[in-house]
Amino acid sequence: MRKFDENYELLAAMYRDGYFPDFLVDKIKELVQNIISFLETEEKDLEIIQNKFDEMALSINDLQAEFEENESELETVARESIAETIEYILQWFDIGIDVEDALGERDW
Repeated sequence: MRKFDENYELLAAMYRDGYFPDFLVDKIKELVQNIISFLETEEKDLEIIQNKFDEMALSINDLQAEFEENESELETVARESIAETIEYILQWFDIGIDVEDALGERDW
């Protein structure tokens, strides 16, 4: 079983930017960590993997109102930070899915 790079800081730009409440970034991080745990099982079926990424993106969509309630939003820095993290994960596990496809269900 291939373990994820423990030295990689998930969502680094979001944590560094005070505009994003840490407790909300933590919720996105948990969703990302669920994907990592899933990929560590060495699943190779791209359709199944894509479905997991779709579920993650939809769950992040559901957090938008909570960000707004806390005077924040999933804007450019957030989009780039999430995409950068997902792209790193896809490369780490050698998954043949483009980051734009992996995040295709996002509406942020």
